[in-house]
Amino acid sequence: MLRVLRQGAPGFEPGGHTPDWRLPADAVWIELVDPTRAEEVAVEQSIGLLLPTREEMAEIEASSRLYQEDGGTFMTATILVNAEGELPTAAPVTFVLAGDKLVTIRYVEPRAFSVFAAQAERQPSLCPHGPQTFLGLLDAVVDRTADILERTASEVETQSRTIFSRPRGAAFEKILSRLGRAQNVNAKARDSLVSLARLLSFASLAEQFEGDRELRDHLKSLQRDVQSITDHSSYLSGNITFLLDAALGFINIEQNQIFKIFSVFSVVFLPPTLIAGIYGMNFLHMPELAWMEGYPMALGLMLLAALVPLIWFRRKGWL
Repeated sequence: MLRVLRQGAPGFEPGGHTPDWRLPADAVWIELVDPTRAEEVAVEQSIGLLLPTREEMAEIEASSRLYQEDGGTFMTATILVNAEGELPTAAPVTFVLAGDKLVTIRYVEPRAFSVFAAQAERQPSLCPHGPQTFLGLLDAVVDRTADILERTASEVETQSRTIFSRPRGAAFEKILSRLGRAQNVNAKARDSLVSLARLLSFASLAEQFEGDRELRDHLKSLQRDVQSITDHSSYLSGNITFLLDAALGFINIEQNQIFKIFSVFSVVFLPPTLIAGIYGMNFLHMPELAWMEGYPMALGLMLLAALVPLIWFRRKGWL
């Protein structure tokens, strides 16, 4: 899909729908969402730049993600997607600054893009030109990432209270599952933040921001925000690791308690079993068999043999 936001326009208009389509001169933001080759060619011919392919966007080398070519600034960042779903992912999104125009290329639907696009349609002044639109988009991406980490931190705090209230049995399975998901979201958010930090550092050297103090101040503010959120992500990762260790520790304690009960039962019933085994031997001469008090005596010995280990364990504090 190709759509274009023009300067001062109240909304996006579709583009590339005819072979002779040309980019409007007052276009500010050109969005390519899962584009066809024909749409890519239409934009390339309009801005005079070759756009990266989907395979090139997925490359992780800095030289493939951040570069300047033919007067255009190409920047690819990893953006967190579907953070509330079952399978949160991080996918590459490319920003191209060509003069006063911004081109974005993506094959996913980050929430931040739809939120900012809706704001731009209501307030066209948010997108006076490409560089300002680029910074506004990054603002939305950073805010969205911060919101995701805040919710993740809240979920981790809930699981922390649950763990230290000493739940039992199957509750630990849910706790471990939720902590694992929180760690997955946090790891992908951190990956996104690292790529955004590199992108912002590279953008600060781009010619589109030279001589504009307001834009450069906005860039520096974004860099500080990304750094502070990255620090919070690092703290959150350490907290999740601690809680995972604590949960596994409580599981081990619970299992040890079960094993201890079985061990006590084994030791307690071993002496009575030995006595029963002795009197169950098939010997011809066993005086106790003909003795009237032999049966109660054997039961008494078995009871005494069971009580002695129990008393001993209790005195040692093992029970």
